[in-house]
Amino acid sequence: MSSSGKLGPQERAEAWDRFGAEQFDVLVVGGGVTGAGSALDAVTRGLNTALVEARDFASGTSSRSSKLFHGGLRYLEQLNFGLVAEALRERELMLTRIAPHLVKPVQFLYPLQHRLWERPYVGAGLILYDTMGRGRSVPAHRHLSRTGALRLSPGLRQDSLVGAVRYYDAQADDARHTLTVVRTAARYGAAVRNSSEVTGFLHEGGRVVGAEVRDVDSGATTTIRAKAVINATGVWTDDLQRLTGGRGRFRVRASKGVHVLVPRDRIASEVGLILRTERSVLFVIPWGNHWIIGTTDTDWNLDRAHPAASRADIDYLLAHVNEVLSVPLTHDDIEGVYAGLRPLLAGESEQTSQLSREHAVARPLPGLVSIAGGKYTTYRVMAKDAIDAARPDLGHSLPPSVTEHVPLVGAEGYHALINQVDRLAEDRGLPVWRMQRLLDRYGSMVDELMALAQDDPTLLEPMPGAGEYLRVEGRYAATHEAAVHLDDVLARRTRISIETPHRGTDSARPAAELVADVLGWDEARTRNEVEVYQARVAAERESQRKPDDLGADAERLLAPDTRKLAVGRALG
Repeated sequence: MSSSGKLGPQERAEAWDRFGAEQFDVLVVGGGVTGAGSALDAVTRGLNTALVEARDFASGTSSRSSKLFHGGLRYLEQLNFGLVAEALRERELMLTRIAPHLVKPVQFLYPLQHRLWERPYVGAGLILYDTMGRGRSVPAHRHLSRTGALRLSPGLRQDSLVGAVRYYDAQADDARHTLTVVRTAARYGAAVRNSSEVTGFLHEGGRVVGAEVRDVDSGATTTIRAKAVINATGVWTDDLQRLTGGRGRFRVRASKGVHVLVPRDRIASEVGLILRTERSVLFVIPWGNHWIIGTTDTDWNLDRAHPAASRADIDYLLAHVNEVLSVPLTHDDIEGVYAGLRPLLAGESEQTSQLSREHAVARPLPGLVSIAGGKYTTYRVMAKDAIDAARPDLGHSLPPSVTEHVPLVGAEGYHALINQVDRLAEDRGLPVWRMQRLLDRYGSMVDELMALAQDDPTLLEPMPGAGEYLRVEGRYAATHEAAVHLDDVLARRTRISIETPHRGTDSARPAAELVADVLGWDEARTRNEVEVYQARVAAERESQRKPDDLGADAERLLAPDTRKLAVGRALG
């Protein structure tokens, strides 16, 4: 077993063999952060665990969030103290013990627009927020005058605020974090595999006792037998429930959240911003050389694999952020756009923005547990609740959850390596900023990355078209990080698809060539992967010009889907 949970082609083949050969205690369906967390929770309790994902790890909601680990300041206003306290505890655990290499403090400015009442009102909320946070990992909030606020954020219009409050939260690359949770589960012995779709369930005596699984890339099928199946499929929860032939205890509705990325120099500010809107809040979040601006919150009933951002979504974000900026942003400033779907528990209100962010766990059939809702920040608590709910199927000697004590792979030794960053950079012939960036993406697994470059020093050169990344990161995605398609490399193992003006098309051919021999691609397959990726980008660009959801969805669906093409390629 790899000490880092390596997920390359060999481990992929071994997982498939294990699926058909072993009797599992737990089968988790869905490789987003909740499913990944559930697999880690189960395997670290000593349970034999399998995890399958039909597309790619974090390919849905878990790569398309606001990329924050936060308590949810606005939930305080809704008097949802329990949710905030729980999320702030998780934020502290991530920053200090579980994922200090991936989760970092980030500071926000909350502009005040009303004299007299607003400062004490917001201040009281932030005192509570700081108190509930209980940790010393982030500084307490501070009140600022208008002059003090404009010193930190000179890009704000002077008439847009009368003062401000600065406070701290935390952020992470969501797709990388989710993948690291998956690799940690593999590190402790879970059999994990993406491109593996559940097509049906096994029943015995009214119980669910496993699932039928199809390899999306080859068409091969197998059967996984398990005492308990965890349905952690997010916005697909109801679909999977229907496959069992039984009725669920709750329904899930999809709410679309759209974010845009603009270059860092387009907004003159040292800190992020949180702005009130008529429906919710809008974040302007520092993200490397960019700002992420989001999000929207609208009902979505169209294609769930590829939610599309429309012109109306982008106009909404620009209109709201421009209310406070001295130099307005335009469509030409936007470099990246992404749309994700939040799985909200249905039935409380018709407005998706009002639906609960709390999660629900149910055991609709013996042997089946469904979990949905919740926030990215509280994934570990959701995972614990899901495995606890399977206790009747697993036996009553089930040990308690230990994941609050389990650092993710890459966390151990991270602080020592940061202290040695100058020497590490010199040894590798890299700039210090680049070594720091690698440590903040891979932690102590940076040794594996560097080992790949020992025989080929050109791997330490920048990725063509995406100079923030090294070529070795593209290769490592296939050798260690379960990437099986070009889209996996450009959209999730790296974030080239949203961080570059070309959205990854200039990097597509070089990246494909980096992984081709690892993944066994010939020239025709390599060319096909590049063409499919470029078609995806073209369809997304076109969808973002359409005025509404229907037009955007129709345009996005014109692009070929690499995972639907795969079986045709395998059989052809």
